[in-house]
Amino acid sequence: MPNIKSAKKRVIVNEIRRERNKAASSALKTAIKKANAAIDSNAADKAELVKLAVKKIDQAAAKGLIHKNNAAHKKAALAVRLNKSEA
Repeated sequence: MPNIKSAKKRVIVNEIRRERNKAASSALKTAIKKANAAIDSNAADKAELVKLAVKKIDQAAAKGLIHKNNAAHKKAALAVRLNKSEA
């Protein structure tokens, strides 16, 4: 454990941010899994779930949780799966 006051604060702040990032990352993965499951089962609300997943992906990229190119890759993959299922 650090002795310097600012270093102690960094430990606390880093832990808070780690937990926040973990929660956001988990929510992102869950949204993508739900969208993929809806596409696979040909659910009636699959387009809506894909839209929500894309929103979560954009939010994660805006927060710096994932890189913008990674976000674009994930969104494109969802779009391809959705379009294939509708064709």
